[in-house]
Amino acid sequence: MLIIRRILHGSSAAALLLVPALPASAAASGDAPPPGVVGGERLGAAGVQVAPGPGAPPLPKDLTGKSWLVADAGTGQVLAAFNAHAQLPPASTLKMLFADTVLPRFPASEVHKVAWAELQGMGAGSSLVGIKEDLEYKVEDLWRGVFLSSGNDAVHVLANMNGGVAKTVADMQARADQLQARDTHVVSPDGYDMDGQVTSAYDLTLFARAGLRNPEFRGYCATRWAQFPGAVDQKTGQRGSFGIANTDRLLGSYPGLIGVKNGYTTNAGATYTGAAERDGRTLLVTVMHPADSPKVYTEAAALLDWGFAAAGKVTPVGALAEDGAPEQAPSAAARPVADAPAGSAGSTAPGAPAAPPVPSAPDGGLAAHAAAGGPGPATWSAVGLCAAVAAAGLLRLRTLRRRAARAEGRPGRPD
Repeated sequence: MLIIRRILHGSSAAALLLVPALPASAAASGDAPPPGVVGGERLGAAGVQVAPGPGAPPLPKDLTGKSWLVADAGTGQVLAAFNAHAQLPPASTLKMLFADTVLPRFPASEVHKVAWAELQGMGAGSSLVGIKEDLEYKVEDLWRGVFLSSGNDAVHVLANMNGGVAKTVADMQARADQLQARDTHVVSPDGYDMDGQVTSAYDLTLFARAGLRNPEFRGYCATRWAQFPGAVDQKTGQRGSFGIANTDRLLGSYPGLIGVKNGYTTNAGATYTGAAERDGRTLLVTVMHPADSPKVYTEAAALLDWGFAAAGKVTPVGALAEDGAPEQAPSAAARPVADAPAGSAGSTAPGAPAAPPVPSAPDGGLAAHAAAGGPGPATWSAVGLCAAVAAAGLLRLRTLRRRAARAEGRPGRPD
């Protein structure tokens, strides 16, 4: 039997997703049974998970991260992990999911004039690249601001281009669901500390793996420095620029490092997901909340060294889930439906190749499903009836989970 789960984000509702029904006993008590562990049962166990074979090197000593994971990006095999599914605040590593969601929707060359309202609503002390209102920026410059400077201002401008912050949060949650990132709950698009916003080392690794399959994502996260558009000189009328550098300390110092994203907030501590290539093998590593901030880089580097030395000498302890979204061309630049004028759903930018539109919700619309041979209106009517019956119990379950999260002290107030 299937029921419908509605995921809510603030005042905006995300799309409806089909999930397995809970047993009657669980629904009555309000306690859900633990779902199957994404990636394998060992990844759901506490503590270090590793299965060394002959000649395998020992894991690095004195690792202090609350959670970490090392995986092969090509095969998806998890070589070792520690509390892989522990839910922790993400900090700016959540910007990987933001990029996975929004980056394919706008061409890099598109120019956008920033409005005052697009720079509002950022948390106190947010990292900024230095965007100014009433000035024009190319989309590619905004993404450099996201990846290099971890600019929350760049995130908010792109989120507003995508239909608003609330819509973008809902889109990000839907993308996380496609990636089977079940530990992730998105509240803010930039990773700023917010009540209930959590992810895991496992999920961050999924976001990085998905992103690196997009050449634009890969190019931005590998960029070490760039010139960013500045203000207009009032005397000459010429627009200046200033240099920005990637805040990833391993980029350029660790051999073969590709990217991907670092972060820091009061609640999250330091977080880091990196990818490195050596002898044709690409490894992914994620470290969350070590004892002090600099250790996020030293421990990530040590785990990468171990991973390259241990590859082929350890039995995988799990696997990275595969992306459940349909394959799309990286150059697709479909606009959000909300931005398209009436009757132009199939239009493209002048000179751009035709590409299928990116749906703003995972169901893609009932008409789209019916046209593709999916469930018709009668089926969806029945599903909707199930949803109504289940709604009260699911909302109670969500409330109990939030109370449990607060009791455990996972995410706190914004810093």
